Amino acid sequence: MTTILAKFVLAHLIGDFLLQPKGWVVHKEQKKAASWVLYVHALIHGALVVILFHDVSLWHYMLIYILSHLAIDMVRVYAQRDNNHTTWFLVDQAMHMGMIVGISWFMSGRPYVWSWIEPTDLLVYVTALYFITQPTSIAIAQLMRPWASSIPHDHAPSLEKAGRYIGMLERLFVFGFIAAGHWQGVGFLLAAKSIFRFGDLRQAGDRQLTEYVLIGTLLSFGAASLAAILVRNV
Repeated sequence: MTTILAKFVLAHLIGDFLLQPKGWVVHKEQKKAASWVLYVHALIHGALVVILFHDVSLWHYMLIYILSHLAIDMVRVYAQRDNNHTTWFLVDQAMHMGMIVGISWFMSGRPYVWSWIEPTDLLVYVTALYFITQPTSIAIAQLMRPWASSIPHDHAPSLEKAGRYIGMLERLFVFGFIAAGHWQGVGFLLAAKSIFRFGDLRQAGDRQLTEYVLIGTLLSFGAASLAAILVRNV
Protein backbone atom coordinates (compact mmCIF):
# COMPACT_ATOMS: atom_id res chain seq x y z
CA MET A 1 0.00 0.00 0.00
CA THR A 2 2.97 2.32 0.60
CA THR A 3 3.73 2.73 -3.12
CA ILE A 4 0.07 3.39 -3.96
CA LEU A 5 -0.24 5.95 -1.17
CA ALA A 6 3.01 7.68 -2.18
CA LYS A 7 1.79 8.06 -5.77
CA PHE A 8 -1.48 9.61 -4.65
CA VAL A 9 0.26 11.97 -2.22
CA LEU A 10 2.76 13.03 -4.90
CA ALA A 11 -0.07 13.69 -7.37
CA HIS A 12 -1.92 15.72 -4.73
CA LEU A 13 1.12 17.83 -3.85
CA ILE A 14 1.89 18.60 -7.49
CA GLY A 15 -1.73 19.36 -8.35
CA ASP A 16 -2.56 21.44 -5.30
CA PHE A 17 0.67 23.43 -5.00
CA LEU A 18 2.83 23.33 -8.15
CA LEU A 19 0.05 23.42 -10.77
CA GLN A 20 -2.40 25.71 -8.99
CA PRO A 21 -1.52 29.40 -9.45
CA LYS A 22 -2.61 31.86 -6.79
CA GLY A 23 -4.98 33.44 -9.30
CA TRP A 24 -6.85 30.16 -9.55
CA VAL A 25 -7.32 30.04 -5.78
CA VAL A 26 -8.75 33.57 -5.79
CA HIS A 27 -11.04 32.74 -8.73
CA LYS A 28 -12.45 29.70 -6.92
CA GLU A 29 -13.07 31.71 -3.74
CA GLN A 30 -14.86 34.46 -5.65
CA LYS A 31 -16.90 32.45 -8.17
CA LYS A 32 -17.38 29.28 -6.11
CA ALA A 33 -19.36 26.63 -8.08
CA ALA A 34 -19.47 28.94 -11.11
CA SER A 35 -15.66 28.93 -11.33
CA TRP A 36 -14.30 26.88 -14.22
CA VAL A 37 -11.09 26.55 -12.23
CA LEU A 38 -12.74 24.15 -9.76
CA TYR A 39 -13.42 21.61 -12.48
CA VAL A 40 -10.16 22.02 -14.39
CA HIS A 41 -8.24 21.73 -11.11
CA ALA A 42 -9.99 18.42 -10.29
CA LEU A 43 -9.31 17.09 -13.80
CA ILE A 44 -5.62 18.00 -13.46
CA HIS A 45 -5.46 15.91 -10.29
CA GLY A 46 -7.06 13.02 -12.14
CA ALA A 47 -4.62 13.36 -15.03
CA LEU A 48 -1.67 13.30 -12.63
CA VAL A 49 -2.93 10.10 -11.03
CA VAL A 50 -3.43 8.49 -14.46
CA ILE A 51 0.14 9.45 -15.42
CA LEU A 52 1.62 8.05 -12.21
CA PHE A 53 -0.32 4.77 -12.30
CA HIS A 54 -0.45 4.44 -16.10
CA ASP A 55 -3.25 1.88 -15.91
CA VAL A 56 -6.60 2.70 -17.54
CA SER A 57 -8.25 -0.32 -15.90
CA LEU A 58 -8.25 1.69 -12.69
CA TRP A 59 -10.53 4.34 -14.21
CA HIS A 60 -13.22 3.89 -11.54
CA TYR A 61 -10.74 4.69 -8.76
CA MET A 62 -9.54 7.72 -10.70
CA LEU A 63 -13.13 8.90 -11.15
CA ILE A 64 -13.78 8.56 -7.41
CA TYR A 65 -10.58 10.51 -6.75
CA ILE A 66 -11.58 13.35 -9.12
CA LEU A 67 -15.14 13.64 -7.78
CA SER A 68 -13.95 13.47 -4.16
CA HIS A 69 -11.39 16.19 -4.75
CA LEU A 70 -14.00 18.36 -6.45
CA ALA A 71 -16.48 17.83 -3.59
CA ILE A 72 -13.90 18.71 -0.91
CA ASP A 73 -12.85 21.87 -2.75
CA MET A 74 -16.49 22.82 -3.18
CA VAL A 75 -17.08 22.50 0.57
CA ARG A 76 -14.08 24.69 1.27
CA VAL A 77 -15.00 27.57 -1.06
CA TYR A 78 -18.48 27.79 0.46
CA ALA A 79 -17.42 27.37 4.10
CA GLN A 80 -14.30 29.54 4.05
CA ARG A 81 -14.44 33.14 5.28
CA ASP A 82 -11.87 35.92 5.61
CA ASN A 83 -11.32 35.08 9.28
CA ASN A 84 -10.89 31.30 8.94
CA HIS A 85 -8.53 30.81 5.99
CA THR A 86 -5.97 28.94 8.10
CA THR A 87 -8.55 26.63 9.65
CA TRP A 88 -10.08 25.69 6.32
CA PHE A 89 -6.68 25.24 4.69
CA LEU A 90 -5.87 22.61 7.34
CA VAL A 91 -9.34 21.02 7.15
CA ASP A 92 -9.17 20.90 3.36
CA GLN A 93 -5.77 19.21 3.33
CA ALA A 94 -6.83 16.76 6.07
CA MET A 95 -9.92 15.76 4.08
CA HIS A 96 -7.85 15.26 0.93
CA MET A 97 -5.35 13.09 2.83
CA GLY A 98 -8.16 11.06 4.37
CA MET A 99 -9.70 10.50 0.96
CA ILE A 100 -6.33 9.47 -0.47
CA VAL A 101 -5.68 6.99 2.35
CA GLY A 102 -9.14 5.49 1.86
CA ILE A 103 -8.74 5.02 -1.90
CA SER A 104 -5.22 3.63 -1.45
CA TRP A 105 -6.52 1.10 1.04
CA PHE A 106 -9.12 -0.17 -1.42
CA MET A 107 -6.58 -0.27 -4.24
CA SER A 108 -3.86 -2.14 -2.35
CA GLY A 109 -3.00 -5.47 -3.92
CA ARG A 110 -3.53 -4.48 -7.56
CA PRO A 111 -0.65 -4.72 -10.09
CA TYR A 112 0.99 -1.57 -11.40
CA VAL A 113 3.50 -0.78 -14.12
CA TRP A 114 6.08 1.87 -14.97
CA SER A 115 9.09 0.29 -13.33
CA TRP A 116 11.03 3.55 -13.23
CA ILE A 117 8.65 5.00 -10.67
CA GLU A 118 7.68 1.73 -9.01
CA PRO A 119 10.49 1.34 -6.44
CA THR A 120 9.00 2.42 -3.13
CA ASP A 121 12.23 3.99 -1.85
CA LEU A 122 12.58 6.33 -4.83
CA LEU A 123 8.91 7.32 -4.78
CA VAL A 124 8.88 7.98 -1.04
CA TYR A 125 12.00 10.19 -1.24
CA VAL A 126 10.68 12.16 -4.23
CA THR A 127 7.36 12.75 -2.46
CA ALA A 128 9.01 13.78 0.81
CA LEU A 129 11.49 16.12 -0.88
CA TYR A 130 8.76 17.87 -2.82
CA PHE A 131 6.56 18.08 0.27
CA ILE A 132 9.19 20.03 2.24
CA THR A 133 9.70 22.62 -0.52
CA GLN A 134 6.74 24.49 -2.02
CA PRO A 135 3.83 22.72 -0.23
CA THR A 136 5.40 23.28 3.18
CA SER A 137 6.15 26.93 2.34
CA ILE A 138 2.49 27.50 1.52
CA ALA A 139 1.32 25.59 4.60
CA ILE A 140 3.58 27.63 6.91
CA ALA A 141 2.41 30.87 5.28
CA GLN A 142 -1.18 29.84 5.97
CA LEU A 143 -0.42 28.89 9.58
CA MET A 144 1.42 32.19 10.16
CA ARG A 145 -1.28 34.26 8.49
CA PRO A 146 -3.14 35.20 11.73
CA TRP A 147 0.01 36.92 13.06
CA ALA A 148 1.31 38.46 9.83
CA SER A 149 -0.69 41.67 10.27
CA SER A 150 0.91 42.25 13.69
CA ILE A 151 4.44 42.38 12.29
CA PRO A 152 5.88 45.83 11.47
CA HIS A 153 6.95 46.32 7.87
CA ASP A 154 8.97 49.49 8.26
CA HIS A 155 12.35 47.73 8.18
CA ALA A 156 14.56 47.55 5.09
CA PRO A 157 13.00 45.55 2.23
CA SER A 158 14.41 42.09 1.49
CA LEU A 159 15.05 40.32 -1.80
CA GLU A 160 11.93 39.15 -3.60
CA LYS A 161 10.80 35.71 -2.31
CA ALA A 162 14.11 35.36 -0.46
CA GLY A 163 12.40 34.12 2.71
CA ARG A 164 10.58 31.37 0.82
CA TYR A 165 13.75 30.06 -0.82
CA ILE A 166 15.74 30.26 2.41
CA GLY A 167 13.03 28.19 4.09
CA MET A 168 13.09 25.59 1.32
CA LEU A 169 16.87 25.29 1.42
CA GLU A 170 17.02 24.98 5.20
CA ARG A 171 14.38 22.22 5.13
CA LEU A 172 16.30 20.35 2.44
CA PHE A 173 19.43 20.52 4.59
CA VAL A 174 17.53 19.37 7.68
CA PHE A 175 15.97 16.51 5.73
CA GLY A 176 19.36 15.47 4.35
CA PHE A 177 21.06 15.54 7.75
CA ILE A 178 18.35 13.46 9.45
CA ALA A 179 17.92 11.04 6.54
CA ALA A 180 21.68 10.42 6.70
CA GLY A 181 21.54 9.97 10.47
CA HIS A 182 23.53 13.14 11.29
CA TRP A 183 21.28 14.93 13.76
CA GLN A 184 24.17 17.14 14.88
CA GLY A 185 24.01 18.85 11.50
CA VAL A 186 20.53 20.12 12.36
CA GLY A 187 21.88 21.77 15.51
CA PHE A 188 24.68 23.40 13.52
CA LEU A 189 22.20 24.72 10.94
CA LEU A 190 19.89 26.08 13.64
CA ALA A 191 22.80 27.80 15.38
CA ALA A 192 24.01 29.33 12.11
CA LYS A 193 20.57 30.70 11.31
CA SER A 194 20.27 32.15 14.82
CA ILE A 195 23.56 34.00 14.40
CA PHE A 196 22.51 35.49 11.07
CA ARG A 197 19.09 36.47 12.42
CA PHE A 198 20.37 37.92 15.68
CA GLY A 199 21.45 41.24 14.13
CA ASP A 200 18.11 41.82 12.40
CA LEU A 201 16.08 41.00 15.50
CA ARG A 202 18.29 43.07 17.80
CA GLN A 203 18.04 46.14 15.55
CA ALA A 204 14.29 45.71 15.17
CA GLY A 205 13.85 45.55 18.93
CA ASP A 206 10.40 44.10 18.43
CA ARG A 207 9.24 41.16 20.53
CA GLN A 208 6.43 40.30 18.12
CA LEU A 209 8.85 40.04 15.20
CA THR A 210 11.16 37.80 17.26
CA GLU A 211 8.29 35.50 18.19
CA TYR A 212 7.05 35.46 14.60
CA VAL A 213 10.47 34.43 13.26
CA LEU A 214 10.88 31.81 15.99
CA ILE A 215 7.49 30.21 15.28
CA GLY A 216 8.21 30.14 11.54
CA THR A 217 11.65 28.60 12.09
CA LEU A 218 10.33 25.89 14.41
CA LEU A 219 7.51 25.03 12.00
CA SER A 220 10.00 24.81 9.14
CA PHE A 221 12.50 22.64 11.03
CA GLY A 222 9.69 20.55 12.48
CA ALA A 223 8.15 19.78 9.08
CA ALA A 224 11.51 18.76 7.60
CA SER A 225 12.35 16.64 10.65
CA LEU A 226 8.98 14.88 10.56
CA ALA A 227 9.32 14.14 6.84
CA ALA A 228 12.83 12.71 7.31
CA ILE A 229 11.77 10.55 10.27
CA LEU A 230 8.80 9.17 8.32
CA VAL A 231 11.03 8.39 5.33
CA ARG A 232 13.60 6.60 7.50
CA ASN A 233 10.85 4.47 9.05
CA VAL A 234 9.10 3.74 5.76
